[in-house]
Amino acid sequence: MAKAILLYEYRQVLADGTVIQMRLWEVPEPVAGPARRFKYSLFYGRPGERIVLFDNERDKGDHVHIKEVERPYIFQGPGGLIEDFKAAARSIEGVEL
Repeated sequence: MAKAILLYEYRQVLADGTVIQMRLWEVPEPVAGPARRFKYSLFYGRPGERIVLFDNERDKGDHVHIKEVERPYIFQGPGGLIEDFKAAARSIEGVEL
């Protein structure tokens, strides 16, 4: 059985305790959409506090959490995903990732 392949991983803990964690995998079975073979989770927050989270799940598909609000997300490739994540963190917290 084929396994997921980790394509990208980044983790940083800032001086104030804020965590930036980005992971992107290529998976053997599509996660969201008919041909999407990527699984991802991009997190920006503090212990016990989710500020920005981009992820996809089989049941929900591509979506983004901005604090307590969840909304659909239009995935346009790994590069666009990372840029959208950085832009969301910048707009909410004013931080440059």
